[in-house]
Amino acid sequence: MKISVSKENLLRGIQAVQNAVSTKSTLPILSHILLEAKKNEIRLTATDLEIGVSIKIDGEVAEEGAITVPARKFSEIIKELHPQKPIHISVKKGQSIQIDSDKSYFRLMGLLRDDFPQLPDFSSKGSDMVKIPQKTLKEMIQLTSFAMSHDETRYVLNGILFSFKDKILKLVATDGRRLAIIEKTIEELGHFKKEVILPMKTTQELSRNLTDEGEVFFSFKENQAQIGLGPIHITSRLIEGEYPNYEQVVPKKTKEELRINTQEFLQAARRASILTSQDSQSVKINFIKDRMIITKNTPEVGEAREEVEVDYKGGEFVIGFNPAFLIDVLKNIEEENIHLGLTDPEKPAVIRSGKDYTYIVLPMQVT
Repeated sequence: MKISVSKENLLRGIQAVQNAVSTKSTLPILSHILLEAKKNEIRLTATDLEIGVSIKIDGEVAEEGAITVPARKFSEIIKELHPQKPIHISVKKGQSIQIDSDKSYFRLMGLLRDDFPQLPDFSSKGSDMVKIPQKTLKEMIQLTSFAMSHDETRYVLNGILFSFKDKILKLVATDGRRLAIIEKTIEELGHFKKEVILPMKTTQELSRNLTDEGEVFFSFKENQAQIGLGPIHITSRLIEGEYPNYEQVVPKKTKEELRINTQEFLQAARRASILTSQDSQSVKINFIKDRMIITKNTPEVGEAREEVEVDYKGGEFVIGFNPAFLIDVLKNIEEENIHLGLTDPEKPAVIRSGKDYTYIVLPMQVT
């Protein structure tokens, strides 16, 4: 194999795949990046067996071939090379990789591509494919991903539910204490119907690569998904299992309805959260006519009080929340105002933004 490539293109390729490189596996090959050269196409691929990421980059191919390179050392070398000089990479006999650029020379020991895991082929018949505007999906993930569970014993919640049904895409995430739901009408979906749970790492990698332009392509085959974003392809296993019946958690109606300025609520929650501690995580929120008063009293730390004007005509209402669960959602909402629905100090509260976003959060006991 002999290739020539710019530092900019090669670094972009390394950065695109590096999160899929395994750092914990006992299989040495999983700490490598697969480098392939065919015609005038250079492809980099990495996988940890749960997720695989590949990217095509531009370059000149003098001789076709493939080799795997140790990801960390390869990345460190490329970062330090001259920014304006082309990089020449060639494979000598066996598994030796030679890297030349300007007056710099490196030799790395790689591994044969034969041992590198083969990613699933989605080009054959039998796979379902749909496309979604990147900007839409970016917003949907932003408003749900923070609610995913990090508890590995609740494996089915360690991801986002993607529900496709008759031009409607719905994303759902929950950790058992809060629930985020967003749905959008997407004409390109047609009559496609499918429900899958995309794992947390895949969702994070997808979110990292989404832009405000173009479309993202999803292909599904058995318990695998492939996501195409231009030159980048993400391949992932899907979480197998039945997602909880989240619809029964959403209150059909609430007793009290309020309208609150999103940024004012966010800043008040942030300031009150400063005085929370591991043993005292809740803040107290008191709703009185046209006013919301957030207080936090931690005897060993101190006291905070914040007053915010709200659109509220009901009677006095006191409820407690973990402010982190409010901050997570409010910092991602772009609407000027949110609607807050309350029923009882011991029942879930509902935050709504626009017509398509619902966030359910469990209250906490106020001492």
